Amino acid sequence: MDMPTAPLGVDAAGLLAGRLSADDYQRNFADAHPPLTRAQAVIEAERCYYCYDAPCTAACPTGIDVPTFIQRIVQDNLRGAAQTILEANVLGGLCARVCPTEMLCEQACVRSVHEGKPVEIGLLQRHATDAYFANPGAPLFTRAAPTGRRVAVVGAGPAGLSAAHRLAVLGHAVVLYDARPRLGGLNEYGLATYKTTGGFARKEIEWLLSIGGIEVRAGQALGRNFTLQALVESHDAVFLGLGLSGVNALGIAEPALEGVRDAVDFIAELRQAAHPAEVAVGRQVVVIGGGMTAVDAAVQARKLGAREVHIVYRRGPADMGASAYEQHWAQGNGVHIHHWATPRDLLTEDGRLRGVCFTRTRAEGERLGETGETFVLPADMVLKAIGQRCEAECAAPALELRAGRILTDAEGRTSLARVWAGGDCRHGGRDLTVEAVEHGKQAALSIDRALSA
Repeated sequence: MDMPTAPLGVDAAGLLAGRLSADDYQRNFADAHPPLTRAQAVIEAERCYYCYDAPCTAACPTGIDVPTFIQRIVQDNLRGAAQTILEANVLGGLCARVCPTEMLCEQACVRSVHEGKPVEIGLLQRHATDAYFANPGAPLFTRAAPTGRRVAVVGAGPAGLSAAHRLAVLGHAVVLYDARPRLGGLNEYGLATYKTTGGFARKEIEWLLSIGGIEVRAGQALGRNFTLQALVESHDAVFLGLGLSGVNALGIAEPALEGVRDAVDFIAELRQAAHPAEVAVGRQVVVIGGGMTAVDAAVQARKLGAREVHIVYRRGPADMGASAYEQHWAQGNGVHIHHWATPRDLLTEDGRLRGVCFTRTRAEGERLGETGETFVLPADMVLKAIGQRCEAECAAPALELRAGRILTDAEGRTSLARVWAGGDCRHGGRDLTVEAVEHGKQAALSIDRALSA
């Protein structure tokens, strides 16, 4: 709608690239959490109690034997530590950087319960895997004898990569399809640049593919270049790791305006840019949503030179998909977080975005109501981060879905014979990278059992 009041004072420059100096970009997009030194790693590892039936291992979706890999760090056996990690989680290097360890293994750490400060498991995991990838030496994995079976894996995100690797190790021939030109899914296109510096995600994928037996077909999408039925007919089994490719709408009028875009596209543009100076950002940015995508988009907008960045979420802080740690991280980077508000109108002036009008919300039992109170945030850029949806219904209509995602059993088997699914497209998950890795691993083991029967 047009501005009902005086101009909001949005920076007239609008969206611009190259707002900062080269030094600023280098500093802002350096590694967010620098790795431990050898001495720091040993000191931290020695805090571990090496618990029997360790709660940290039970809290890890992939079941990494945390006490064992930490003990091997103390013993200066970093290759052995990395092997313990990667045998359970083949993307253990990336997960060490992006996992919400504060909600998983570290929350369960006995030190956390007794002292309020857990062992820094995530940093120790990174220490071990970084050391291995810097000097991998002999392969950790070797392929079993060829089984003569051929499996299609659709989607080269964490779930698909995990499934493809495990299937290849077990001796099956794998054809890995992905709609995008580069493999990695969320790891390549959807994570904040400062979390995966130095091209680590690509290096890890190159290592994963070095097992052999995995044929990559990039730029090939289910429903566009091939059908699920065709895959089932030409392969012995199919694994779907489709992720969440659709983006939810705001639920209000969304005129075509410069600066109004999906947060996932903004993050992907930054990840694929040769340099952050190439990416345009507004001076006053509003991010609508409360998950990790919202936090990553907001913080990166600040690091690109936005003067003000606001996250607006419809419920309270405890309901946000982003952890308390990530919320504090955003606030520590100058992002303002507003709770209990939902967008009502995008405000324009002379055809340009000038702000967003929000309505205050409140909990009414399990439902969300509106108070009638409104407020306006000036904005020349709005990033929509209100959740993504699975598009399996369009790509594979024969699958049974629940709440828009693929329904499976505990092993990932779908309603269709010889078709498994995992990752964010699977109903009942938590949309975590580490959980997607476990879905892929368990589905691969289930496929192997089915093909060996």
